[in-house]
Amino acid sequence: MSVSATQMDAFVRQLRARLSSADGLDDAARLVRQDLEPFLGRFSDETEQDFAAAIEQVRGSIRPVEILRVNSIFRIRQDWYHGPAETDRHWPALRAYLVDSKGWSADTVDDRIGKASNEIVSLLENPSKESFACRGLVVGHVQSGKTANMTAVIAKAVDAGYNLVIILAGLTNKLRKQTQGRMQKDLVDRLRDQWQLQTREDEQGDFRMPPNGGFPMPVDGAAQLAVVKKNVAPLGQLLLTLERTLPAILRRLKVLVIDDECDQASVNTASGEYDMTRINERIRLILKKIPANSYVGYTATPFANVLINPFPAGGRELDDLYPKDFITALPTPDGYFGTERLFGRPPVDADSPQPEEEGLDMIREIPEDDIAFLQPPSRAEKDHFQPRMTESLEDAVLYFLASCAARRFRGDADSHMSMLIHTSAYVIMHERLATLVKAWLEVIADQITDPGSALGTRMLGLWEAEQQRVPDDLCALPYVTGHQLMPFMAAVLEALEVPVENGTSDDRINYDGSPRTYIVIGGSILARGLTIEGLCVSYFLRTSSQYDTLLQMGRWFGYRPGYEDMPRIWMTDSLSTAFRSLALIEAEIRGDVAEYAVRKTTPMEFAVRVRSIPGMAITAASKMRAAILTDVSYAGKHVQTIRFDHRRPEIVRGNWTAAAHLMTQATDLGLRDRESARILFRGVPGRLIVQFLRAYSVQASHRELSAEFLLGYIEASGDSARTWNVGVVEPKSGEPSAAPMGELGPVRLSTRTRLERPDDFADIKALMSRRDVLFDCADGGEAAAETDWTRLKAVRAGVVGNVPLLLLYPIDRNSTPRRPSGQRVGLEAVGDLVGFGIVFPGSADGSGGYYSVRLEPPSADDLEDIEDEIAEQLEAGRVH
Repeated sequence: MSVSATQMDAFVRQLRARLSSADGLDDAARLVRQDLEPFLGRFSDETEQDFAAAIEQVRGSIRPVEILRVNSIFRIRQDWYHGPAETDRHWPALRAYLVDSKGWSADTVDDRIGKASNEIVSLLENPSKESFACRGLVVGHVQSGKTANMTAVIAKAVDAGYNLVIILAGLTNKLRKQTQGRMQKDLVDRLRDQWQLQTREDEQGDFRMPPNGGFPMPVDGAAQLAVVKKNVAPLGQLLLTLERTLPAILRRLKVLVIDDECDQASVNTASGEYDMTRINERIRLILKKIPANSYVGYTATPFANVLINPFPAGGRELDDLYPKDFITALPTPDGYFGTERLFGRPPVDADSPQPEEEGLDMIREIPEDDIAFLQPPSRAEKDHFQPRMTESLEDAVLYFLASCAARRFRGDADSHMSMLIHTSAYVIMHERLATLVKAWLEVIADQITDPGSALGTRMLGLWEAEQQRVPDDLCALPYVTGHQLMPFMAAVLEALEVPVENGTSDDRINYDGSPRTYIVIGGSILARGLTIEGLCVSYFLRTSSQYDTLLQMGRWFGYRPGYEDMPRIWMTDSLSTAFRSLALIEAEIRGDVAEYAVRKTTPMEFAVRVRSIPGMAITAASKMRAAILTDVSYAGKHVQTIRFDHRRPEIVRGNWTAAAHLMTQATDLGLRDRESARILFRGVPGRLIVQFLRAYSVQASHRELSAEFLLGYIEASGDSARTWNVGVVEPKSGEPSAAPMGELGPVRLSTRTRLERPDDFADIKALMSRRDVLFDCADGGEAAAETDWTRLKAVRAGVVGNVPLLLLYPIDRNSTPRRPSGQRVGLEAVGDLVGFGIVFPGSADGSGGYYSVRLEPPSADDLEDIEDEIAEQLEAGRVH
């Protein structure tokens, strides 16, 4: 190579190094010239030519990508990353592997993974800086492929200059091994000579201090990888290694720390503010020891993370794990089977909900009576408790066997097929239940293959009934009749295995190699990160009081290509109700991120908002120490009663009386707006609203509408001292109420049907229609067609100002579905119901004031459940 070519290559390297921290290429050229002229003197003509050629070579390789950051809220910093460069190696290799070897479409890789990872990498700190400490949070979806996003972020970060990647991967050896294997297959094996592994894929491959005591000097263009179990011992080894690394080497390390499932073990859960858990403490110490690091947490359940106190103990120093720099919510992937798809979304028009808003008819009931046969009544009795096959468990297993045969009929014999049974935290119960299921399968094997037997007939009847409940527009897959299943049933039984997966068992699931047909029985390890391939049926009995635990246990979320019509979930009514609540809260958090991204809100401002969501006691109490005394704000929100004790006469009658009394008081004060065609009162004193809410009995599951939260906020925000607008929402035509609503007399009743389950109270899913937000606006105009709640509230605020709105909804006790529905049934209440909705003024960005509340501690039963979870995880992960 000529001297000129060598000099030009050197210029290219220097320009690239400067480019990431410079304000464009011209500024980078100025800085390089400024660096070199003290040593080289004024550039000669030949040097000028080489320098100009180097600039043009770099310019030609720059392909800036528009990074919109539409999914993130972030702290404004200098832009440094503009997408993959022509000279990158790791991302192009990963992209080619996903497209060529895994068969992913190029559009999927570029649009879903490429754009999202560009956004996240652009929010990391610039690795060309000498020191930095970036903190971010990425909110994915359970079983949605966030690992693919993670690997893309790592590949692009290494291309951009990060040279040490540390992945904190779960509490168990199984999860660490799974993550290590995925990283090696997707990243390391693509460019083996560009990676130095500090951990291995085998069970003993966790991090240990190298023989020389510290990390080696990083090699230009290469990176080191360490996948570390989130336990005290390996984290201690990592910390010790950093402490023994030479300062000159530490200064050269540009470290990306990826915390997978960062709401687990990373959040400080100790009882005192400075008495940190050992795992949490070591993560903090590790980050503190690294001069240049970006920490990114990945989770599908961000509740614990957003509840981290940003300023511990009231101090001024930020918590070292709080996502102060950015929070990114990954968009819902196409074809993803998640909470909204399963449970539906709030309808635009509550009077006439559309089928696509209702969710899918895929949840089946486990009778509460079955719990006594499947779970020991207490921890003390677990050693002597023997589970029994219940009718609901038999149905779930029979349906799974039928689904496996149906998939074989459709040509999916080479695919994995799985069922999940999760009933207890106790390891001993997993083994006993597995023994029970295996014994039952052996006894009924001959009957299953005989369509004329009692059990064969039952299975075929169950399958046919389930097929009839699948909507025609769900998918274009061929209908499978019961008799088409039978030729494949023997092959299903031959392939069937019943492994136990709880972190301590020897008979573990393994999807490597040939296709598997599994009925997997297990505990907490199934709830965190472990992928269940081809999951079709879930039998789910756990009753955790922690919403984040519930969501993580939702292994049925994910992708179901080729069998979208088959997934079924057996669970109790109480658990189904909890999941519906969770779906709304999860959607609200993701919606907040999107809304605040538009408003350019920072993560610190978002912290106040998220921690103020009413009813956010949805993670382990130990993780919520910062939120035990927390701020609640309803500013800019709307609330509504969607659950009713419809079979309790005293409550139904009492609520109607409370509404009637309010109407009489407002009428007597002469507050009726006679110019409105509706029943509308303006200027109602706030004290009357407080009286009504105190007299109204809210269904117990409506935590966010409890008097502690709702009335506390109204008092603290000053809404009790101001006047309100109050309306009665009537349909254009409807039956008159049996009882008068105070001085108004009988009112027209709306139709609201209930979900088939639960049975002990009525869940109508939605009370308010979006247009109701404009109830007290004389002319909603074109805004009435708007479907976005936030925009409708903004329109209302522009018309009526800072006035709260209370809406009453009289509901026909005999409401019946307007169209055939597999999920809705008649209301069948003991009397006409009355629900209420409130539209609070202010903005959801935090205006309107806050009310500090002390969230109730978990009950003794809840604490025992949490302790069982932790004990099993500690045992599975061999935590010391």
